[in-house]
Amino acid sequence: MTVDGARLWTLNQRLLSVVMDACAQELAELGLETKEFFVLAEVEASPYPAEVATALLLPKATVTVYVRNLVAKGFIRREIDDADLRRHRLALTTEGVEARDRALAALASEYDRRLARITPQDRTELQRILQEMLTLPT
Repeated sequence: MTVDGARLWTLNQRLLSVVMDACAQELAELGLETKEFFVLAEVEASPYPAEVATALLLPKATVTVYVRNLVAKGFIRREIDDADLRRHRLALTTEGVEARDRALAALASEYDRRLARITPQDRTELQRILQEMLTLPT
């Protein structure tokens, strides 16, 4: 039986959507919209707004809106980049770290509920497969 890549992609997207929907209330209680959460979670790895946009496959203008919202909520702050005074770096505030960590815990808990449906061996295999899919050939 041939496995259709588009079907697998669709199933994966559906799983991610179901997990995020299940966490939406907890995110809202933290003061976060779903896409704001993704921006907040990316800031440490990608401290410049353009990098966040690239990493999350979002338009730069959209990231600007989310960054403004997160700044207003006190979750991130803009800092002048010492290496290039024309650029602003993003940094998580203490409140931002706490909100991110609580949101990630909620996400992990919901995802773990779904992982519990498969055997430990299948989870290990799923991790191996996902890592392999992320590795680009050299």
